[in-house]
Amino acid sequence: MADPRRVVLIGKSGSGKSSLANTILGGQPFKVNHSSESKSKFSEAQTRPVNGLTLTLIDTPGIFNADRTEDEVAGEVYSCFTQSAPGPHAFLFVLLVEKFTEQEQAIADQIRLHFGEDVFRYTTVVFTHGDQLQEGMEIMEFVDQSTGLKDLIQECGGRCHVIDNKYWKSGQDPYRSNSVQVGKIINSIQITVEENNGGFFTNEMLKHVELDIKFEQDRIVKSQALSSEESREQAKAKVLQKYITKKNYGVTQKNSCLLDFPLSL
Repeated sequence: MADPRRVVLIGKSGSGKSSLANTILGGQPFKVNHSSESKSKFSEAQTRPVNGLTLTLIDTPGIFNADRTEDEVAGEVYSCFTQSAPGPHAFLFVLLVEKFTEQEQAIADQIRLHFGEDVFRYTTVVFTHGDQLQEGMEIMEFVDQSTGLKDLIQECGGRCHVIDNKYWKSGQDPYRSNSVQVGKIINSIQITVEENNGGFFTNEMLKHVELDIKFEQDRIVKSQALSSEESREQAKAKVLQKYITKKNYGVTQKNSCLLDFPLSL
């Protein structure tokens, strides 16, 4: 099996990230919480073949919800990095078809702050609750009504799609069809990879996380007869647990989601 494309879904709680991930992968690999308050603290990954491509989707909690403390944001970002290491090939920024408010803009600003200035080069915006569009309206017409949305989509290279996890299942309408829109999302992911020369998004924190995972994986392989995939999953869990333990003892930098050294040192 070819190496999967790692794709992180990010957005506020209640935006439909888990439902979108299920729609893309098929079935119900992710548990859906219909509340606007995320009950999960950490990211979860699932891998499936989709349209001839192997995808690993990383479903994040509402990392940048307004009610998150600095420590919670730090832990959730680190969890996202652990699941997506050595780095995501693409991000899906999930928004509702509704007015683009200061809250959504603040989340976009936080994504840029915590992931880096280049993050939107790897990002596709996906709107959920497409049934809220006016009859006959396509998503770019909705985007054009908001200067904030237009600026965001422009930062994302014009990559923008819409889906409705509940109502667009029949596929009778060539636009209001989840299967059609999933195909467009997959195509945007591929275009993102091509535009970034086949590479993936990374930053200093992700580089540290990957070093820590490899360090732990080497230790596990020496003591247990596990496959490469199994040993890596165990290593990721250990690295995240180490981070949580160190954070609880005040080792992380104040007001920052970054550690100032790799955990393996």
